[in-house]
Amino acid sequence: MIRSNVRLALLTLTISATAALALAQQDTLTGYTPSAATRERTLEASTAAHAAADTARAHSRALSRTTHIAGTPAQARTRDYVLAAMKGWGMETEVREYLIWMPHTVVMQVWRVAPDTLALNLAEGAVAQDTTSWAEPEAVIANGYSGTGDVTGLVVYVNYGLIEDYEQLDSMGVSVKGKVAIARYGRSFRGIKAREAEKHGAVGLILYSDPADDGFARGDVYPAGPMRPSQGVQRGSVMNDDGDPSTPGYPSKAGAVRIPVDRMHVPHIPVIPMSYGNATQLLRGLRGANIPQAWQGGLPFRYHAGPGPVAAHVVVHSDTATAAYKKIWDTFGIVRGADLPDQLVIIGGHRDAWGPGTNDNVSGTVSVLEAARAVMMEVKAGHRPRRTILFATWDAEEWGLIGSTEYVEDDSLRLLRGAVAYLNQDSPASGSTVGGGGSPSLRSTLRDVMAHIADPSGAGSVYQVWRQQTKVADSAQPPMGNPGGGSDFAGFYNHLGIPISDWGFGNPGGVYHSLYDSYHWMTTFGDTSYRYHATAAKIGAVMVLRIANAEILPYDYQEYARAMRVFLPALDSALAKKGWAQSDTALAGAIDRFARAAAAFVVVRDSALARGALSREAAARANAALLRVERALTRPEGLKTRPWFRNLIYAADENNGYADIIFPSVREALRSGDRSLTEKEIADLASRFDAAARGVNDAAVALR
Repeated sequence: MIRSNVRLALLTLTISATAALALAQQDTLTGYTPSAATRERTLEASTAAHAAADTARAHSRALSRTTHIAGTPAQARTRDYVLAAMKGWGMETEVREYLIWMPHTVVMQVWRVAPDTLALNLAEGAVAQDTTSWAEPEAVIANGYSGTGDVTGLVVYVNYGLIEDYEQLDSMGVSVKGKVAIARYGRSFRGIKAREAEKHGAVGLILYSDPADDGFARGDVYPAGPMRPSQGVQRGSVMNDDGDPSTPGYPSKAGAVRIPVDRMHVPHIPVIPMSYGNATQLLRGLRGANIPQAWQGGLPFRYHAGPGPVAAHVVVHSDTATAAYKKIWDTFGIVRGADLPDQLVIIGGHRDAWGPGTNDNVSGTVSVLEAARAVMMEVKAGHRPRRTILFATWDAEEWGLIGSTEYVEDDSLRLLRGAVAYLNQDSPASGSTVGGGGSPSLRSTLRDVMAHIADPSGAGSVYQVWRQQTKVADSAQPPMGNPGGGSDFAGFYNHLGIPISDWGFGNPGGVYHSLYDSYHWMTTFGDTSYRYHATAAKIGAVMVLRIANAEILPYDYQEYARAMRVFLPALDSALAKKGWAQSDTALAGAIDRFARAAAAFVVVRDSALARGALSREAAARANAALLRVERALTRPEGLKTRPWFRNLIYAADENNGYADIIFPSVREALRSGDRSLTEKEIADLASRFDAAARGVNDAAVALR
């Protein structure tokens, strides 16, 4: 290892002055020779110009005409629409069908039964200006994978239903055992709220969106403004696993072995979503314990924890006995690579929604479609990419990332061998505020692509506007999100270690997962011109081409190493608080070795590309080595708490669901208070970084 690093360091001294001058003079493109970079820039500009707001608008309107929940005929129609569009552009298409355990709620009722009786009307109802709501004022309102039951109990307000909220209730002498808990959405995934309510003995859980979080306290409500009205309801899944719960870790194809329901990680108590208008009818009358001030929401009365004197009767029934299993469909538009057809660049977004879903996630589907159309126009002109590009739309994401997870489990061997990157589009175009994130290895590529695409505001490139919006110092970059959880990248990154990237444009809004996430909302308060839809698609089209055409895969492992070093002080501090100082020395050393390997590789790679005489064999060996790097940072047996999660760098926090946890194997061991396990996990993670460094070194050796 040391000898290899020395050899690579010595190579930095042998670069000719001519090569260094060439690097300074060229508009270099990471992973490309100078001549290839010039051709690629021209192709990217031409491709981006094809994505159009008018076409995006037409797709959006067609796909969000009705509610299209996974497992329904309306969702099958979105499948047919996407396939017809791609076939019309001359694309090869494929459909993957999976049979999923996915009961639908057929009865959902709530009554206040004390101190008086009131039947709550749970429907959202029509909004005069929104024609979608006229057609479906009684659209299905449910929490996916809720337990079923007919229960009655005193009501207890549990704030956000977090682990620490129940600790606070314990300190106040308030128990939810045998009670109906009511929690507001926010701060964690709703599945965690259901898990904690059941764990603490609640017989049922009611979830509502408080106006302090996304209603009138945040702005004018729909239809006068973009925020959630008093009758607006946030639906959503309450399952904490990814994929079909009946086939954990393997694809849900016909004939698959199914585990029994009592072994599935789904709630067993009824869980119901409701509006803050209805929640008022339960919360206003609560008395009992005084709440901490931070628990006070936005409704116009003082909140109390209870229990009672308000009591609720909750009923949830599903079609488990008659139609528990439902078909879902992933779709693919395929552009076969001219030189490296077995290497895959995948861009995808989910097709299903809880309502019309114009933002979540018709906007992502539209971005994928427009990127596909733009690329196909260049393919027809003779510009076929070097690697294969898959344009995917996933089904049943809203139920637990099911469609993408089943595909990843179905095609895991192919993906491990040849998947170069996965690019995700989830709600990418509801406003003008720029955002992006993903694997540190692809962040510099995303920034460069954004720097060459005009922002719809006219204020410069997307990247320039991003910098202006985030007000970062000249020496810094806009902050990027980490790959935690909550969207379709999880199977690719968290399970297999495939580098991922995502981007989008947003603004504050309060129609998430409701009937009012509609074309009318989008054209009135979201991306009213559809120029941001088109811009998201331009970024997607250029990103897939940039990666697909690169001679050397454009991963940035110097930035990756810098990102890892940033996390070490917090880990040092956490260990010191336990009195375990110096326990992470091996990890810090391994990251340093990875950083040195990355720096040496950049010198070798850029020198080889600047000479413009890179052999196919050398490039193939280098790329094969680079594909191993982030795979090396996974562990086949996964996390001890969650074996499906194999990635040891980022994961969704098991106690939050949305937030990411850095170095999860180490952090979870630290959280458990087990020093021996923590030290073993640190040593294991250090060994993974050394394996990743060997991949980087092997890539450099291949290019020497």
